Amino acid sequence: MSPAARSAPSPAEARSAEAPAETATVSGLTRDGEGVVRAGKTVFVPGALPGERIRFRRTRRHRQHDDGELLELLSASPERVAPRCAHFGVCGGCALQHLSGAAQLAAKETELKETLARVGRVEPASWLEPLAGPEWGYRRRARLGVKFVHKKGCVVVGFRERAAPYVAQLSRCEVLTAPVGELIAPLAVMLGELTIREQLPQIEVAVADNATALVLRVLATPSEADLARLREFAGAHRLRLYLQPGGLDSVRELEPPGEPLRYALAGAGVELEFAPTDFIQVNGAVNDALIARAGKLLELDGSSSLLDLYCGLGNFTLALARSAGRVVGVEGEGALIERARGNAARNRIANAEFHRADLGTPPDPALPWMRESYTHVLLDPPRTGARAVLAAVAALAPRRVLYVSCHPGSLARDLSMLVHEHGFELEKAGVVDMFPHTAHVESLALLVPGGPRTAAGRPAA
Repeated sequence: MSPAARSAPSPAEARSAEAPAETATVSGLTRDGEGVVRAGKTVFVPGALPGERIRFRRTRRHRQHDDGELLELLSASPERVAPRCAHFGVCGGCALQHLSGAAQLAAKETELKETLARVGRVEPASWLEPLAGPEWGYRRRARLGVKFVHKKGCVVVGFRERAAPYVAQLSRCEVLTAPVGELIAPLAVMLGELTIREQLPQIEVAVADNATALVLRVLATPSEADLARLREFAGAHRLRLYLQPGGLDSVRELEPPGEPLRYALAGAGVELEFAPTDFIQVNGAVNDALIARAGKLLELDGSSSLLDLYCGLGNFTLALARSAGRVVGVEGEGALIERARGNAARNRIANAEFHRADLGTPPDPALPWMRESYTHVLLDPPRTGARAVLAAVAALAPRRVLYVSCHPGSLARDLSMLVHEHGFELEKAGVVDMFPHTAHVESLALLVPGGPRTAAGRPAA
């Protein structure tokens, strides 16, 4: 089996490419989905899977590991499958299409377990079943690169290449939600016809229940002919096009503003409005399942008071307000807080309130929302984690804390603090497959008051 295509190596890589071919068995996967080979110095080999016997060549040397190139697959893993996407191996949007869905989940579970034990020195009393959803056409939010390539005489649209800082030239994308996945090629052709084709670095994709929005970052003012062509394309494909000449506050819809973008949380009977550049969970089906599981784990009732930190536009807050007596959402971005308040009013949810606060620093105990008491806390921080608020959360003494994480490393660090410094017990944890075919690991962790639990699962002495 031939390896995936790769970009031309740099001069340093070219020198290493003269290294002799070697044979070895792949022992595992890196966090980026590359095969791990223990052959003297560890080698990371894209396209190789655990248990496979391969021929490879070292292409670049580093202090702690080497990069490798897959030359030949001598024996295949039973979990190897044919990638659906013709661009897999070049495009960096996916890393694991050659691995079965069940094996992808198992690999993500292994990474979570090992990271919690190694970094956090914690292990839950029980593991949750993985949350998963559709594997294809699931991605409703994305940022695509755009580049006019003089040598090719055309515009390319796609994610960044896996092994180079270039935009991958895609004809379609199998993970983007319809209709965007099928529009990559015609979109690239249309952009190539514009006078500002060299001043279009990226496109933000936002697929709502009621519309598909594309936000074009523009570094030059479109001509009237450009605007006419953009309107023609939007009309033909039923798109909402926006232009962004500067910061987020410069985003404007090409046509007179239409109805707001919306997505529904069917299980909670909630519909949320959002702007095309707002953060929303990329996988709608998994988001619905995640909210349902959050409600079950928190065990809310009419007497519950829930504090939702990093609440965004109210994704968890408003859904869980249906089960709680009172919910309070806190977020650092003022525009999201205004949208959360608007969403509460539109859904006639009267038991929710929202506050703006910088959650990158320890919250001031004098803040109005910090002077309240809470029975439950939900944390949904960015990749950097929730370190700044952990002491404040512990001081609130909630009965249950649910942590929704998008990075195993920061989760493990924060769980270690909550368990070993603040006396919580890690009750449950599990993975959430928000991004199938990527190496990205999202997860859930439930904590309750109690003594610390060691990596071996025993209460500490």
